[in-house]
This record gives sequence, C-alpha cells and structure tokens, in this order.
Amino acid sequence: MTTKLSELQKKREYFNGEKIMKRSILGIQVKRLLHSFLLTAFFSQAAFAHEFWIEPKQYQLVPGAMIEASLRNGEFFVGSTVSFYKGSTNRFELVSQGQTEKIEPRLGDDPALVQTAQRSGLHVVVHQHPVATLTYTKWEKFQRFADHKDFKNILARHKARNLSENHFVEAYSRYSKSLMSVGDGAGIDRQTGLEIELVASQNPYTDNVDEGIEVVGYYQGKVRPNAQIELFEKAPNGEVEISLYRTDEHGAVLLPVKSKHSYLVDMVVLREPAELLTKEKRAVWESLWASLTFEVK
Repeated sequence: MTTKLSELQKKREYFNGEKIMKRSILGIQVKRLLHSFLLTAFFSQAAFAHEFWIEPKQYQLVPGAMIEASLRNGEFFVGSTVSFYKGSTNRFELVSQGQTEKIEPRLGDDPALVQTAQRSGLHVVVHQHPVATLTYTKWEKFQRFADHKDFKNILARHKARNLSENHFVEAYSRYSKSLMSVGDGAGIDRQTGLEIELVASQNPYTDNVDEGIEVVGYYQGKVRPNAQIELFEKAPNGEVEISLYRTDEHGAVLLPVKSKHSYLVDMVVLREPAELLTKEKRAVWESLWASLTFEVK
C-alpha cells in the first residue's frame, strides 16, 4: 500500500529533487525544432540514454474530439516520432472508465494513436515495446548509462561474471503510459500489469496538486523502494528542466508540478537477463524502462 499524500508531504527528503539540467542552454531554449543533431551533439557528455514515451498532440480534449498521440524516442523530452510498424508493439491499449480498448494502428501510422474521444473521463494510453538489443564496443558508454541511471558497482558486477568489456549486448524493453483528460477528466490512474510501471496517485486534471503529485513505481507488480526517478518538466514555451528524485520505502515520490506544464517521468531497472533471453539475443544485461506522461491543468 502506498503512503498517503499527507504523509509524503512530511518527508521532504523525497521531495527535494536534484536539478541536473535546465534546457535554457546558453540562452537557447530547447524546443521541438531543436531536437536534431546539433542539440544531441552539444549534450553528448550529459546524455547517457534515450527515453521512449507517449506524447499526445493535446492532453486535454472535449468529447467528440480526435485523440492523437505519437510514440517518441529521444532525449530531454524532445525526440522524433516513431511510426507504427509490424513487430513494434507488444501491447497498445486505451483505458477509460473501466473499459480497455485495443489500439490497432495501420502500418506506417504516425501518430500511432488516432481515434475519436467517445466518452468523458481520464484516458490512460498503455504501450509496450518488444525487446530490442544494443551492442557495446566501448565500456565507457555503458558506464555512463549506468552512472546516470544510478546502477552501483556495475563494473565490478560485470567483471564478476567474466564478461567482455569491449563487446557485449544489452537487451532493453519499453513500458509507456500517458494520461489524458476528456471532458470532465474524472478518474484515477491504476496499475495495468506492465512489468515495470509508474502510477500517478492523483489525477493531474481534477485534483489539487499544488503540493505536488505522488507517483508510485512498480516492478513485477510490487512497489519499488529507493529507486531513482527522473522528472522532465516542459514549460509552455518549450523549455525543459530535468530533476532527479528517489522513491521512499513504499515506492512513492512526491513530484513538484506546475499548471500548464507537461511532464515525463522515467524509471529504469537493470538486471541480468533470463537464460532464454541470453540464448536468443546474446544479451548479458537487460534494462526495462518505464515512462509516464501527463499535463497539469
């Protein structure tokens, strides 16, 4: 059971995020127009991983409007859209008012989700990307990823398994959710059975979140304590600020939010892969990525 919001408010150590970046770089505001090569190269020393998330064209809609949401891959809450293709999705659903609807895009669809909002309430988009692999030829790149995502003693763990530091494979999978409001936006986010998942305890469209919004991290159905949470905050002008937080013993963290801002919440698990995955993909490490996006009314 997660702690109540009032209890979290007493534990300010979980609220004080470490600001690691503000995307107002040398006077340049990061906007979608600046997500290209120059931005990536400029921050290559700071960027250790690529996030994957769901980004609606509009987070708040009226009934009868068109829901449009893209799958995105990138950094700093700025990225390229990913067109739907065969084999790109293990699970794609729209959950609202207790009903779950399977999303079935056509080949090449971008946005991947386009359909009419037929009823009021909170709409939760759920997407699971299948396992993919990445081959490392230099240890330093993997070390930067591990450092950024707070995986301790990774080199010692790697050496203890007698693994090569110059050529090895990491398998990874993505588990994404997005919260959208249609009409009154009533409803609450819940666990959807993803292996790694972020769940918002408050509704950012109907609840008072002046003191912050509680997000709970789950891994294999259980809360994940002492986990690093990365928060990407995008202002209406496109400027992005990034902060680091940690979950408490109940897997919960209270995140500061602002009206009219959109948010990407990120959590990652790194583990030794199962024997079958090692056999099929030659992977020696496996990462699981959870993301949650929403806007604050």
